[in-house]
Amino acid sequence: MSGYQYYPGCSLKGTGKPYEESLLAVAEALDIRLDELPDWNCCGATAYMAVDELQATTLATRNLAIAAADGRDLIAPCNACWLVLSKTAGHLADDPGLCSVVCGALQATCTIPNGDGPAPLSYDASVPIRHPLDVLVNDVGVETVAAAVTEPLEGLTVAPYYGCQIVRPLAPFDDQYDPVTMDRLLEAAGCDVLGDYPFKTRCCGASQMMTMPDVGVDLVAMLLEDAIARGADVIAVACPLCQFNLEAYQSKAFKRLGKKGRIPILYFTQLLGLAMGLSHRALGLQRSFVDVKPVLAGRSSDA
Repeated sequence: MSGYQYYPGCSLKGTGKPYEESLLAVAEALDIRLDELPDWNCCGATAYMAVDELQATTLATRNLAIAAADGRDLIAPCNACWLVLSKTAGHLADDPGLCSVVCGALQATCTIPNGDGPAPLSYDASVPIRHPLDVLVNDVGVETVAAAVTEPLEGLTVAPYYGCQIVRPLAPFDDQYDPVTMDRLLEAAGCDVLGDYPFKTRCCGASQMMTMPDVGVDLVAMLLEDAIARGADVIAVACPLCQFNLEAYQSKAFKRLGKKGRIPILYFTQLLGLAMGLSHRALGLQRSFVDVKPVLAGRSSDA
């Protein structure tokens, strides 16, 4: 069986739906097989680890165990999901005692179907957790992506925003301080990429919008203001929470700055799909809070 396992996580089935729609559409256009992980559960995000570390680890490990039964690489598009699953796999590998306790709990309470009926769920620490940026650049190849471009996004200036979770504390496929995988893909799509966007790995505020909203809004304002000042038409993201914060809190952020402004916050997969000639609806562009028509006028189909 070829292709990859696909772990959507909670966000891509909710507020991050355009990410899922555009990722699946781009994967189909590139003939990449993505099979959704059966019976997946929430990864626990980043907050649950502070509530109950053992339960949070077990929750995330259940997904890894299901994936291990298949054996193929597991793609986790959400930065938070990717980080949680990757850190969990690392913790289990580094701590045999923890791994034994977690695996014992899974075997006692969880099963997975096989040819002979339900079997106890187990985990053997053998599942690579991959991010779409990693897969598209290192497996598919930038040249293959570029060859699929039929409507290059020439003249569209894009600020590539990676956020903090796919570069800290881990950075297995890109540079921690100056990541370039998204830059390379957007350049293949014909975009004018801001190579001097220094805030590309700064935190967007994440869940601070709920706990310390003033801090969160300040962070969003900083990111938006700098991208616009450098001439960006669009900010490209790879994380549902980053996308939501940068888009949904724009009014508060610009009010804090004493300015008026709007800038679309799009998933990098949406931009790739546009360059491949896919329709706005197939890429979930109609779901954007910020009107994308002024910057995307005449590009691809609105159908």
